[in-house]
This record gives sequence, C-alpha cells and structure tokens, in this order.
Amino acid sequence: MLKLDNVTKSFGENTAVRAASFTIERPAMIGIIGRSGAGKSTLLRMLNRLADVTSGDITFEGQDVTRLRGAAKRAWQSQCAMIFQQFNLVPRMDVVSNVLHGTLNRRSTLATMFNLYPDEDIHRAIDILERLGIAQHASKRAEALSGGQQQRVAIARALMQDPKIILADEPIASLDPMNAQVVMQSLRDIHEQDGRMVIANLHTLDTARRYCDRVIGMRDGAIVFDGTPEELTTDTAREIYGADETFSEATTSTQIETTDTQHHQLTGIAAQ
Repeated sequence: MLKLDNVTKSFGENTAVRAASFTIERPAMIGIIGRSGAGKSTLLRMLNRLADVTSGDITFEGQDVTRLRGAAKRAWQSQCAMIFQQFNLVPRMDVVSNVLHGTLNRRSTLATMFNLYPDEDIHRAIDILERLGIAQHASKRAEALSGGQQQRVAIARALMQDPKIILADEPIASLDPMNAQVVMQSLRDIHEQDGRMVIANLHTLDTARRYCDRVIGMRDGAIVFDGTPEELTTDTAREIYGADETFSEATTSTQIETTDTQHHQLTGIAAQ
C-alpha cells in the first residue's frame, strides 16, 4: 500500500504541492492529470525521493519513505523506478547498455567503471527488450532510435530494476499519437502482466480514461479530483484545468481512430 498524508513541497514562497493525500491499496495504473505547473512532476519526484518533502509523510508497505537516507534511500529508488519525458538515455551508448544501467544501484563502483555485467543481467536485458518489441535494436546507439523506441528503452531500463512501482513523468508528451499509444499500452501491460503499480503524469484526458484504473486531477498544487475514468466528466475536466465553457477535450486529445489499417500501423510501430 502506498499512502501520501498531507504532502507539501515549497520552493521559497512558492508552494508546488499543497497537502496532497491519497492511498493506493493495491497495484493499479494511476493517471495524474492537470495543466503544466499543477505540481504533477514535483509529486512524482517526491515519491521517488529525487526531491524531499517540505512536510507530510509518504509510506509504502509500512515504511516511511520520507525519512530514508543513504543506502536505504537508494534501495527505495530501485523499488520505485522513474521514467522521464526526455528518456534520459546515454545517446552514444548502445541500447542494451542503457538498459543495463538499471542495475547500477546494486553494482560495485569498479564494475560500473568498466561496464562489467553478469551474463544473467545481459540475457535479462535482452528478454525485456524482446518483450517491448525492440530487441532487434539492442546493438544500436540510443540516439539512432525514434522517440517512441527510446522511450521503450527507458521503460526497459526501469524494468531492469525489478521495481514494485513505476513512475512515468509525461512519458508520451514528446511522441506522436501512434507511438504514444504503443508506449501507454506497454505501461498498461506491465501493470496487468507483472502486477506492478504504475503512476503516470498525463496531459490528455482520453489517455487517462483509456489506460488508467484511477485518475487524480491536480490544480495549482492541490488534488481537486480523485476517482474513476468514468467519473472524469467534461465539467470535472474544466475544474481541473481551470477552464470555462469554451473548453474542449479535443485540445488535449491524442486519440486516433482504430480502423483495421491503423491497427496494423500500430502493430508495425511496436515491432520496429
């Protein structure tokens, strides 16, 4: 169980997250939506301990995450893997080595310096790339891949940590609609097949409704909605985004029609 209790993050006089509280009882796919600057990224960074809370508590399976330091903090970050909008890969390094970087927290400094990986880890990295449909690119430099492919490499790197939670910070913001759907389906499959908790920051309502079990809406650092995708009405969306009656969901949509032709295109992208 993951629990946030009145979590607040301030930067000087500015409050990025205000008394955020919610509980996730069991593994689920959670979407966090809201306009830019709503506090979504700061919330995820506090969950991963990339940023410290100003006040409040975060607990996971009874452990107080906010008090962890040193090796205990690094162990938590391995269990709570982060995926970023800009992939955070090493561009000139090959794909499989980027994936193997997911094991850095449990390797010695010497092994890290000389890129010494056990055969077991290398085989596991290839298996994960195969699962995500990009094993054929394992020997290529990361910079040679498309944006959608690079994001799947980032997902593979996160899976190498064997985490209990995956945090995805705007994972599809820089992708075209077809690649966005491939990436979101990959995250959904990871939740359903592995039983992992996935929490993703999203800009688009249709994506949250289609892939998430639960949606949390943030506005000006505060949680203003917490419910099912079915409860995410247009009126509720207006409140989350601070919009008036002229607000149209189409302005946040990444949806594409699922005709037979486009289904085959999506399948082709996943295999590329």
